[in-house]
Amino acid sequence: MKHGKKYAESAKLIDRTKLYDVNDALDLCVKTGVAKFDETVELHVKLGVDGRHADQQVRGAIVLPNGTGKSVRVLVICKPERVEDAQNAGADFVGSEEMVQKIQSENWMDFDVLITTPDMMGQVGRLGRLLGPRGLMPNPKAGTVTPDIARAVQEAKAGKIEYRLDRTNIIHCPIGKVSFGAQKLQENFDTLMDAIVKAKPAAAKGQYVRSCVVSATMGPGVKINPSRFV
Repeated sequence: MKHGKKYAESAKLIDRTKLYDVNDALDLCVKTGVAKFDETVELHVKLGVDGRHADQQVRGAIVLPNGTGKSVRVLVICKPERVEDAQNAGADFVGSEEMVQKIQSENWMDFDVLITTPDMMGQVGRLGRLLGPRGLMPNPKAGTVTPDIARAVQEAKAGKIEYRLDRTNIIHCPIGKVSFGAQKLQENFDTLMDAIVKAKPAAAKGQYVRSCVVSATMGPGVKINPSRFV
């Protein structure tokens, strides 16, 4: 695979055979994030679990202390009497049955997070085929199915992210922007990794964190020593 000149220059800063400390790795991410836009710094963690088994699933949500640097559009689907609560909390779009119909009939997806109340899940559940593949389906474990609409909206706006295993038992999550600098990125990194480590399933055997890599959107990956998470 061929890369551009900027990538090649950035790659020279990184020793691919080395496992870095977190602060050094994130400092390299900042230095290699040289695109014309503010690149996202992403964390990729391979876990020693088998997500095909229900008792080895790793999933949850956490509010990053410094946010993600991304403007989040929040849709709330709730009963009409809760609409004002959602609007006051700062939701971008609010509605009831009409929002379910809009998504179904128009394939409308101009939102980043969907929050709903338990009493609306019967209707929202019908959207599973549309929302599921896009990662937009509300889930109690992620805090997006809740009677506390105001708190859920505020957390989403503040930088709440969901972490979950993919089919290869890897978690992929954004932890901020290059412009944050290494210190703020490390605060977000530590918060997310603490949550992932605490979510270790009882059925998991052997080394839990197999590998840990951070990278800017257009930059090369930097390997972090996973032994610190034992």
